[in-house]
Amino acid sequence: MIRPRWRVRRNSSSWARSTTSAVAIFGMMCSMARFTSYDGTELAYRIEGSGEPLICLAGGPGRASSYLGDLGGLSAHRQLVVLDNRGTGSSDSPEHPITYRRDFLVRDVEALRAHLGLDVVDVLGHSAGAGIAMGYAQDFPQRIGKLVLLTPALRSVGLSPEQSDWDSFLAARSGEPWFAQVVGALAKDKAGDNSVENRVAASPMLYGTWSSRAQEHAAAELQEWKYEVGLGYNAEGAFTPGVLRRALADFSHPVLVYCASADPISPVRRCAELVELFPNAQLIVHEGAGHYAWVDDPEWLVKQVATFLG
Repeated sequence: MIRPRWRVRRNSSSWARSTTSAVAIFGMMCSMARFTSYDGTELAYRIEGSGEPLICLAGGPGRASSYLGDLGGLSAHRQLVVLDNRGTGSSDSPEHPITYRRDFLVRDVEALRAHLGLDVVDVLGHSAGAGIAMGYAQDFPQRIGKLVLLTPALRSVGLSPEQSDWDSFLAARSGEPWFAQVVGALAKDKAGDNSVENRVAASPMLYGTWSSRAQEHAAAELQEWKYEVGLGYNAEGAFTPGVLRRALADFSHPVLVYCASADPISPVRRCAELVELFPNAQLIVHEGAGHYAWVDDPEWLVKQVATFLG
């Protein structure tokens, strides 16, 4: 496991991995640890739980990692190293905004791994964070043990949902009490409303059940999301699907593609196509859950992911 140094000097030595069984558990209220990335930008991360480290990459894109929490209790099985992507949460904003781009964010993951002093590390990416994780598998395949793509965004491999996917999803949920609100928010988004308020108005569609817990989780995005970071993630040049597909075909490490039946961002049929890009991947479908499956049904998610990670 990793014991964080709450004050980290620039160019400090790497951490040693502990071999003791006594483990400190760091909760959500603990301070963020920091490190210096490849371009001098100071980034923040937090440690949750105990066990073998698992680097966790947030999505949004442009959302602080606090929305991941401890992934429904996965910290009881693995030590989660949860990164705030540059410009989000407690991480600093870079001097050059181009480094918000998806392919540049991969370099921050490698800097974090080196900072932790790990030769090989398991990686989990959620949503747009899965795009970063797949980029890491492309550029640094020798540094990954196992890879979890949790309700992944699929643009980086050219598998984004098509209109037919959206039509099927909306038809299936047309009886929900929030349906008219979400359709209105989607129309505003198409017309150019990129505000965080409109994102939150559309968020009921991203949960299997619009419970009080889901509503609280969605509302937190008002304080967690930054437009300029999300815009930078998708900047021109961020996506080369053909190049990434060829690299993933050579990535032989175990991969879990975790999708949810009520998730419009990662349709099951598209996730099944993603699995086929890897030589050693498996698909799990979480019935009834949405894009934030650990909010809808944490116990089932933790059981599946923990089993895969071993």
